[in-house]
Amino acid sequence: MRKRTIVILLTVILAIAALAGCGSQGAGDSNGAGSQETAGSESTGENTGKVRIGSKDFTENEIVAELYSLALEDAGYDVTRVFDISSSLIHQSIVSDEIDIYPEYTGTGLLSILQEDLITDPDEVYNEVKAKYEENFQLTWLDYAQANDGQGIFVSKEISDSLGIRTISDLQAHATEIRFASQGEFDERDDGIPGLTRVYGEFNWKSSKVYDNGLKYEVIEKGEADASPAYTTEGQLSQTDKFVLLEDDKQVWPPYNLAPVVRDNILADYPGIADILNKVSATLDTQTITDLNAKVDVEKQEYEDVAKEYWESIKGSL
Repeated sequence: MRKRTIVILLTVILAIAALAGCGSQGAGDSNGAGSQETAGSESTGENTGKVRIGSKDFTENEIVAELYSLALEDAGYDVTRVFDISSSLIHQSIVSDEIDIYPEYTGTGLLSILQEDLITDPDEVYNEVKAKYEENFQLTWLDYAQANDGQGIFVSKEISDSLGIRTISDLQAHATEIRFASQGEFDERDDGIPGLTRVYGEFNWKSSKVYDNGLKYEVIEKGEADASPAYTTEGQLSQTDKFVLLEDDKQVWPPYNLAPVVRDNILADYPGIADILNKVSATLDTQTITDLNAKVDVEKQEYEDVAKEYWESIKGSL
């Protein structure tokens, strides 16, 4: 009987010890290893954060913002998309802490936001906006892409070939033979006809009529006009059998290079974001952006699909 009692007591003691051991191990998992993982994530700030990516309300900005989103999601970030913000409101959106990142253009930052004088050298424009945004808004411009979505003028391929028009100088020389399809404000803006006239001379058009911006390619293709303002990465310009984008041979227009603008606190918390987005920007030149825009605006694909296809094609080399 005594021997049996001893065996029972030993069994109970061992069971209690085992339970205590399990309890201790569980506490270690939740307060030990778990705490170390959280602390490590906080100290590195990598791949555990939530970021809000914004875009302006047009095709190109949506595509690029979606590329940023896909790149960060693949790196482990939790991305919230806040797309289709009016161009006139998006700067205030990031300043007001409604978004963390969005694609911006160096020329827009210089002229529209900072309201500074025209600069035509891409590096000078970038350095100026980078310094002033940091000083005034606590925003960082990451590396700019070679993609330049600036002001331009295009003509029909037929007119380009028949009159030998390849540059703005050529256009000015043949202005009396050109029916100009204006968008109204282009005739008044400093980076429109007034700016061109100061450098190239008067543009004495054969005729000038105001058309809705969304109709300009149709108007030129139908032969109702010969030339029109454009932005240099518009998808329709990929149709080189129909349209010719003219060279700004005297460099009137500022560069509008694409770059991610990021809130400083986001880069402080998640410094790896800079490297990820800079690698995306390094793949984007003017022709690439124009071709991506064309898939949406000409071929009528969805911008999400276009961005995903492009991201899948480049991510293995980044």
